[in-house]
Amino acid sequence: MSIVAPIRASRRVGTWGGIALVLLLVGALGAVVAGGANTSSSTALDPRSAAPEGTRALAQVLADRGVEVQIVDSYAEAIGILSTTPATLVLPDAPALSDDTLAQMTGAAHDVVLIEPRSRSLRLVSPDAQAVGVGDGATSLPECAFVVAERAGAVGPTTALSAPSAQSCYPVGEGYGLLVASHGDGRIVAVDATELFTNETITANGNAALALGLMGAEPTLVWYVPSLADSDLEPLVPSLGDLTPPWVTPVLALLAAAAVAAALWRGIRFGPLVSERLPVTVRGSETGEGRAHLYERSRDLGHVAHLLRRGTRGRLARMMGLGSASSPQTIAAAVADTLSRDAAAIRATLDGETPHTRGELDRLHEDLLTLEADTHAALHPERIEP
Repeated sequence: MSIVAPIRASRRVGTWGGIALVLLLVGALGAVVAGGANTSSSTALDPRSAAPEGTRALAQVLADRGVEVQIVDSYAEAIGILSTTPATLVLPDAPALSDDTLAQMTGAAHDVVLIEPRSRSLRLVSPDAQAVGVGDGATSLPECAFVVAERAGAVGPTTALSAPSAQSCYPVGEGYGLLVASHGDGRIVAVDATELFTNETITANGNAALALGLMGAEPTLVWYVPSLADSDLEPLVPSLGDLTPPWVTPVLALLAAAAVAAALWRGIRFGPLVSERLPVTVRGSETGEGRAHLYERSRDLGHVAHLLRRGTRGRLARMMGLGSASSPQTIAAAVADTLSRDAAAIRATLDGETPHTRGELDRLHEDLLTLEADTHAALHPERIEP
């Protein structure tokens, strides 16, 4: 029984298993990142959150002092409570609500505390109210006649607000850290709670006293927690998701995953490369010319002379009927007997000093050619043309 098929099957299973594992890891990482982002944004100034940016500590202290803290996620529920009993409304930034809904909600409250003032919500304090910059976080005294601020003492606001027609406390930068204006029979206050009233900062300076004074004046406190689901805004332009059927997004995600899997599958080479002999033929003259050019570029005259002498010795040994392992002395002696010449001179040509210049190398080459030609002529005189 062949074992090739099981091996291939196991490789395919391992490949698809690896692809599935990679997709699961990518999905898990995306879920963690998205969950972290959602958690960070949802816990900011949330009275139910014990995170550093939450405000659970402040809500518990207010409850311990007899204030009924009602946390609501719906503006309709908030308006329903505010319309039936005098209460303080704690309002963070609510971009999902329209201006009319914000005005209706704040109008139903006796006191309003804007804890995350933005340009739109600041207009509830005064039409000329605006954010004018940031400070360095240094502590600042109230320097105003607002009793709650005077009792709280110094705090360290960073957001600078300005409203000439409103009472201003805590100088910071080019503005003030707190704005107070009349609101029917009560008051409306704007203060950046992200730096003063969170779980991380509530115990610093006079932050706790200021928060209790602003939010504990009424027996009931309505703390509105905004969400995108609680919105009365109509989208002006439909998004691409609104115009497409709900099944389009899952199908696109599935196609993308399939494309990635196919790319990984086709990009993996199964098994080792197969070697194959190619029918390539190179002429000896081309090889010789190539080597000659390399030797010329390297200027290794000794190596070139050695190759020339070795080739000549080999051919002379075959002419004289000697073995391929014959020494230069033996070959020179045999050639000297054939040509009736001095054996020492012939040996110097076949195995002598190394040439040091190009001219010496050329002369050696000519001597070797002459010696080989003379030996061939002496051994085969019948081939000499008359």
